[in-house]
Amino acid sequence: MFRILFSPRVVALHLIAIGALVACGLLGRWQLGVFEDSGKPHAVLDPAPVAVGTLTVPGRQMTTDAVSRQVTAEGTFDASKQLLVAERDNGLWLLAPLDLGDGTSIPVVRGWVATADDPAIAVPSGKVTVTGRLQPSENLDTVVSRPRQLPPGQVMTVSSGELINVWRGVKLRNGYVVATGQSPAPAVAVKPVSVAAPTEPGGFTWRNLAYAAQWWIFGLFAVFMWWHFVRDALQGRTDEQNRKPEPAAA
Repeated sequence: MFRILFSPRVVALHLIAIGALVACGLLGRWQLGVFEDSGKPHAVLDPAPVAVGTLTVPGRQMTTDAVSRQVTAEGTFDASKQLLVAERDNGLWLLAPLDLGDGTSIPVVRGWVATADDPAIAVPSGKVTVTGRLQPSENLDTVVSRPRQLPPGQVMTVSSGELINVWRGVKLRNGYVVATGQSPAPAVAVKPVSVAAPTEPGGFTWRNLAYAAQWWIFGLFAVFMWWHFVRDALQGRTDEQNRKPEPAAA
């Protein structure tokens, strides 16, 4: 029996079955990987910066396609209204309204500092051009787990609804800009706040999961056919031995 298992024809069956099993396993894993990747957020085209006034309007919600867009904003900071946003990356965000010169202002996160006495909190004077990414107004419930008492001049969120009450007399555009650059540069550099480029949510491509299952089924079928042919070869060998005439008695 062992001789038939290692005959050239059956050894070829062994090799074909192993090759088919490995190929089907790898192809199935590849299709599973495609399925898993399809559910992840995907980067989208990151357009060139545009003026912030083209994407946000006072009293109107920002559209989803404006989130994380690159923008430019030219104006002057109101140093008297700068706030510190508490509990951000074990430090503070510097938040100030930028007067755009058209009767409106946009909140700008100028950067991050470790403590409230950092020299970088000084607000630059004069006209500046800020480049950055536009972000929607934060929701208090999603940022803060419970209310807490803050020192004067600090807030917990960058919320348009809250800032309207804090910055009285300022006509705010909805959302805020996370600055990535400023011209002219401030006298004391401030650490920029990282913000991700725009992405779009992924959507699972279920056909790839079906393709993965099909390849694995093909692999199991190859194993079944290997077993079937080997069994037939062994059975044929047994039948051949049974048909041999017994030697005549002396």
